[in-house]
Amino acid sequence: MATSTVEDYIKQIYLEQIDSIDGFVTMGRVAISLGVVPGTATTMVKSLADSELVNYEPRVGVRLTEAGEELAIQMLRRHRLIELFLVETLGLDWSEIHEEAEKLEHAISDRVLEQMDTLLGHPKVDPHGDPIPSESGNLSNELLMNLGNCILNQPLNIARITDQSSEFLQFVNKSGLMPGVELTVLKRESAADAITLHLSNGMSLVVGTLAGEKILVE
Repeated sequence: MATSTVEDYIKQIYLEQIDSIDGFVTMGRVAISLGVVPGTATTMVKSLADSELVNYEPRVGVRLTEAGEELAIQMLRRHRLIELFLVETLGLDWSEIHEEAEKLEHAISDRVLEQMDTLLGHPKVDPHGDPIPSESGNLSNELLMNLGNCILNQPLNIARITDQSSEFLQFVNKSGLMPGVELTVLKRESAADAITLHLSNGMSLVVGTLAGEKILVE
């Protein structure tokens, strides 16, 4: 049985791997994403390679094996179902649930997890719009636009928030930019680092380009 540290590394490598051009994640990126020094990350990755969960190439990086991807998707399913359970059933604020889910995902049994899934009606996405893998391990990764590159002057729906830090989620919540909200991007001004939005409730607001790129729409 994998330890919580192994599960954390495998899940994070998978998330970083999604945005990798060649499928490899550099050791520097692994270290930063997990909040450890590069030497610690390299030592752990070598151990994961010995367990055949990753392929590691010095000076290139790391990528998951088939077994590693299966474990990563299992952990994503756990994490995202727990997040939804904490919001929908326990009423926790969505800006606070990420850290709670990080702890609980290593502790609950498969039986409890599947009961959560049933209770929630077999949901497809978590509170942030991230897709929840199915029980069989299928994970939909639909390509979505963001507020920085989507079509102007066309009604769109917010589908996903990619930055799940408490600070950013509080900003999103305060601004009314949660998943499911309909909006239109009126204009983008690169010189001013500004994106002007009009929400379906009649409200207009301006967000920065960096913030806009973290809000995905469809």
